[in-house]
Amino acid sequence: MSIPNIVVVGGGAGGLELATRLGREFGKKGKANIHLVDQNATHLWKPLLHEVATGSLDSGIDEVSYRSHAYFHYFTFHLGSMSDLDRDNKQILLAAKLDSKGNEILPERALSYDTLILALGSQTNDFGTPGAAEHCAFLDSRREADRFHRQLIHTYLRLGNKVAEGQSVDLKIGIVGAGATGVELAAELHNTTALLQAYGLTLSPENLKVTIIEAGPRVLPALPDRISAAVVEELGKLNISVQTNTKVTQVTDKGFETGNGDLIEADTKVWAAGVKAPDFLANIGGLTTTRNNQIEVRPTLQSLEDDTIFAIGDCASCPQADGSRVPPRAQSAHQMATHVYQNIRKQFQGDRLADYVYKDHGSLVSLSRYSTVGNLMGNLTGKSMMIEGRIARFVYISLYRMHQIALHGYLRTLLIMFSARINKIIRPRLKLH
Repeated sequence: MSIPNIVVVGGGAGGLELATRLGREFGKKGKANIHLVDQNATHLWKPLLHEVATGSLDSGIDEVSYRSHAYFHYFTFHLGSMSDLDRDNKQILLAAKLDSKGNEILPERALSYDTLILALGSQTNDFGTPGAAEHCAFLDSRREADRFHRQLIHTYLRLGNKVAEGQSVDLKIGIVGAGATGVELAAELHNTTALLQAYGLTLSPENLKVTIIEAGPRVLPALPDRISAAVVEELGKLNISVQTNTKVTQVTDKGFETGNGDLIEADTKVWAAGVKAPDFLANIGGLTTTRNNQIEVRPTLQSLEDDTIFAIGDCASCPQADGSRVPPRAQSAHQMATHVYQNIRKQFQGDRLADYVYKDHGSLVSLSRYSTVGNLMGNLTGKSMMIEGRIARFVYISLYRMHQIALHGYLRTLLIMFSARINKIIRPRLKLH
């Protein structure tokens, strides 16, 4: 009997954690061949992207090499982008990999599977707003975050030089979307501007004009009102403007045009409102998908049409008992990865698969070094508890540590933490290039 192939497509938080656990459980013992596919060579925890964009985190230090990680955890890594699904022959097609000059690095390839897990995450949804794709930065990948950071540094240098010459300037930054990404990015930008003065740039926080634009009635709509109010108060202390009930109808070089005819001026524009699964997933292989390209799954996280195909994380549309859908959050991806791992173990043992039940552990929002607020416990107890300050910051950081433990184990994570403490002493607090 041949060894089965288990293929995970997407090396985000859920996909990489799942491939790691499957490699330790089945790859190491020769019970299955485990494969991970991703279009990038390295992994970075997605909730850190706003810190990469502002320079408060050096992505080169925190990233994980897929190929090296695969070697130590008994799975095979494939660099490439999934382009199609052949369910009849149980294969996925990987597009050819090209370099920046269009030269072929890797040819188009087919990868066979016995069990397929789609963990492709999500990308920013601009809802077809005219000018958004042309003028806005979408911070939904490491590449985009790095590009935004380079542009931001160049902007600071240009405007800082004008301030040094005695000119009066303002850096106007507009962020569409008052969810966690938009709010955290706004606070981090304020922190970056303050820190850059120590490195010789004369642009100060007083020159920074950040506006958060939200179509809904309040910031952080997924969180309780009291947390939303606390965040608005903290943003006010940083002189960050929040405009709610404001729908952006068009983005131009000058800024954001709104539904009431106003123009919100912005030199740098970021779109952080809404997510959708990658476009190529729409009805791929005859699978049922939503209008946001998410794959419809059963409570077991198997696709509706095919028992051998699972979907997890932001690219999965999973029903809950109350009729709602599991929200696209990092904790959802982590829980789903664990559940699929357990269900694959059940398949090997010949047991019946279990249904996934989402557990809301609460949410936290980091306002850089200024504050951290959020709620804990969620539906574990039926009540939520608001926390803020140092305790909230500790819990926020611990979420990333839990992800690192899932990938590296306790000892290696402790060494990573020790290394991070050393880097805080010997490296600048901001990435300046």
